[in-house]
Amino acid sequence: MSEDARPEPGLSPQRLTFFTDSIFAIAMTLLAVELKRPDQEQLESSGALGRFLVDQRSSFLAFALAFVLLWSVWRRHHQLMDRIRVLSNTFTFWHAPFLLLVAFLPFPTAVIGSTITNPMAQTLFAGTMAGVFFCEVALKEVSADSGLVIGDPAEARAHANGSWAVALWFVLSLGLAWVFPYAYVLWFFAPLAAGRGRRFVSRLRKRRSARHDDGARHRG
Repeated sequence: MSEDARPEPGLSPQRLTFFTDSIFAIAMTLLAVELKRPDQEQLESSGALGRFLVDQRSSFLAFALAFVLLWSVWRRHHQLMDRIRVLSNTFTFWHAPFLLLVAFLPFPTAVIGSTITNPMAQTLFAGTMAGVFFCEVALKEVSADSGLVIGDPAEARAHANGSWAVALWFVLSLGLAWVFPYAYVLWFFAPLAAGRGRRFVSRLRKRRSARHDDGARHRG
């Protein structure tokens, strides 16, 4: 890149990418740090250790779920940043709430690991994940609308549709948690919601765009 083509200070993608990767790595590591360790009495026999592991099954389930979700979000962010030519102030701004929620996730994960059927615990976790996905939507939408991505911006919008669907899926589970203690089961179907929901959101957008175009023609 020539001297004239260099981005403005603070708007180069590389530093933001490295920083984001660091936050994800720390958050994913802290998920394991939050797991309860057996005490000396529980280590004295195989039976005692086995009972401890069985008692902690909700914690292991929560850890695995949160790790996979963070991995999937990081992977999509990685793919997005590989297509970003230069940053904008709006795109950079949205990384603040995005990374705040990623860094916070080990806490609600530890909470649901201790009481996974508690509706407030499910609300805390689902609300955090919904926030992460809504921020992911904002990053993709901004990158497409501002011309930050290399290639077809429509591809970024298509990926945003999937993120919209997953975010709404977690919002749905958040509401159901107060009437159904096993609403957290919906979280395991998030990939299915992304695939099916992406097409649904895409159709809604096309209808909205068509109505907007019709309205513009009538006004013209």
